[in-house]
Amino acid sequence: MSDTTDVDEVSGIAQELDDNGIGPVVLASVGSVMLALYYYYVKGDEQRGQFVGLWPSSILALATYIKLTEIKNVLDDHVSEDPHGSEDES
Repeated sequence: MSDTTDVDEVSGIAQELDDNGIGPVVLASVGSVMLALYYYYVKGDEQRGQFVGLWPSSILALATYIKLTEIKNVLDDHVSEDPHGSEDES
């Protein structure tokens, strides 16, 4: 396979995952859960497993904050462009 075909294939897979709602944030969260389970049960390092197990909620919270900030900015822009949004003082 050529490099461009590989890039196109990876881009297609990434777009399909994003369309299904399984973006990089969800994959990172699932990956950290799996890593936490690995540390906890396979390696026997319970403290590290618990520490890594706290990451998914932080990752998802940060992604939610960023997405909500984007939505707020779009709504603020829409309201400021709406000519009927402000009331005329009589």
